[in-house]
Amino acid sequence: MPEALKELRVGNDELVDADHMPAALTAGTLVFGDGATQVFTSDGRTTYTEHGRPSRGDWWVLGDGKFVSFWPPDYQATYVVRWVVEEGVITGLTFTETERGARFEGHYL
Repeated sequence: MPEALKELRVGNDELVDADHMPAALTAGTLVFGDGATQVFTSDGRTTYTEHGRPSRGDWWVLGDGKFVSFWPPDYQATYVVRWVVEEGVITGLTFTETERGARFEGHYL
């Protein structure tokens, strides 16, 4: 579990509160099932790397359980974010795109 999240007591599949969203997103590199990685920084930037190719975007908190991701020049999506907790330990996050329903699960590196 990333150090920044050690004090949190949350359950698996529980929505990430807006107050915890910045810590949840920036706690560490997220690794997805296909090997892609994503890093969120506290200044609202994000880098998604797939097959060694990075793409950069911006993010901001929309409210409890939701954040927005913007990828230039014109792609924007809203995601519902939930905790992944295994045996009482926060191991990652799930992201479900609100418009299309696509779901992604990332685990902290």
